[in-house]
Amino acid sequence: MVKPGSALSPDIWLRDIFACKAVQSGQVLRRKIRDIERYAGVEAFLAEVRARGFQAVQNRGQVVVFCNSAPIRRLV
Repeated sequence: MVKPGSALSPDIWLRDIFACKAVQSGQVLRRKIRDIERYAGVEAFLAEVRARGFQAVQNRGQVVVFCNSAPIRRLV
């Protein structure tokens, strides 16, 4: 749920998040679920992740996005 009165629109927030160096170089991006809900909404965020061919995982209140299409392998 996007909170009214946010200084950033969901589109601007998503554009800025996915324009960072980590995303551009195929690394990882980590954000709090609370912030995703506040600024863009989880569904819009995940739609952007899918559209880019990335994968995401959640643990507790964090989402980690793997900004590439390589397979994910859990080690432990």
